[in-house]
Amino acid sequence: MRAEQPATPAAGQDTHGAGEATAVAHPNIALIKYWGKRDEQLFLPRTDSLSMTLDIFPTTTRVRLAPEAEQDAVTLGGLPATGEAERRIVAFLDLVRQRAGAGQRAVVDTENTVPTGAGLASSASGFAALAVAAAAAYGLTLDATALSRLARRGSGSASRSLFGGFAVWHAGTRTGTATEADVSSYAAPVRTAGLDPALVIAVVNAGPKAISSREAMRRTVDTSPLYEPWAHSSTGDLADMRAALSRGDLEAVGEIAERNALGMHATMLAARPAVRYLSPATLTVLDSVLQLRADGVAAYATMDAGPNVKVLCRRADADKVAAVVRTAAAGGSVHIAGPGPGARLLNEGG
Repeated sequence: MRAEQPATPAAGQDTHGAGEATAVAHPNIALIKYWGKRDEQLFLPRTDSLSMTLDIFPTTTRVRLAPEAEQDAVTLGGLPATGEAERRIVAFLDLVRQRAGAGQRAVVDTENTVPTGAGLASSASGFAALAVAAAAAYGLTLDATALSRLARRGSGSASRSLFGGFAVWHAGTRTGTATEADVSSYAAPVRTAGLDPALVIAVVNAGPKAISSREAMRRTVDTSPLYEPWAHSSTGDLADMRAALSRGDLEAVGEIAERNALGMHATMLAARPAVRYLSPATLTVLDSVLQLRADGVAAYATMDAGPNVKVLCRRADADKVAAVVRTAAAGGSVHIAGPGPGARLLNEGG
């Protein structure tokens, strides 16, 4: 499997001064987790991470410059953005304007097809699409690495959604200036061999989380006695994961992803007070994954900050895994995803 680069303005499309651009991006699911920031302003993570971009749940974002406007106008799913969502998007546009030497306000329209705030990486696809569209609309010509750095400033995991297939997000240098640390933290594609994977996604609860990822990270890093040991072990997990991907060993990829995710949730349970995303339905789905393995099916669970479970398996086994998981997730929805494309600009015809 070849890792895909995003289609960017620097890849052959002249968008200088375009004033309007539309981009699409897909969410990614981390197999080696990012959990905890060492710099919240620059969105610099404490550990490296590695993910698979999905071929479902795209976000489409249009950015149009509005020179006559006094403030930005942002809509999410046809409704005006408010509160923290609006603040984050406007702050990101300010960053783009600063880099472009521009002052025009913008109209931003975003359509998200993934439940927001449920641990399904909606912010990753959202800010990846916004980064590509805003950079083009404001006339910035950035290569894939620079776009990844830019997307990171909106949402850390968005840095990985710039790329198709598998991507690694480098935490960056911990020495030197803030500028040097900023420049050194970006995502890059990871090549794999002989894999035909699928992720079966069990949405046991599509509602917003009671505790945001940002607050959960802070609490875990600040209070969990298990956090530092997990972060240290994650370095070894990443090296093992890259080796497993390079030789096309799906069982090893799954085993490493599952131990890394369960370890991350253990750090949250040990936080004070505990952060608990696992619900009874989550545990039932996890038990069904264990039973699948006992029955000879290579299936491995991973989870982000939320109750929903993603099950890595071979594409040939995806329907069987989905059927078992659907029964376990009684009342929840189940989706099958494969490796998806990187973020890209759309032409006027969409």
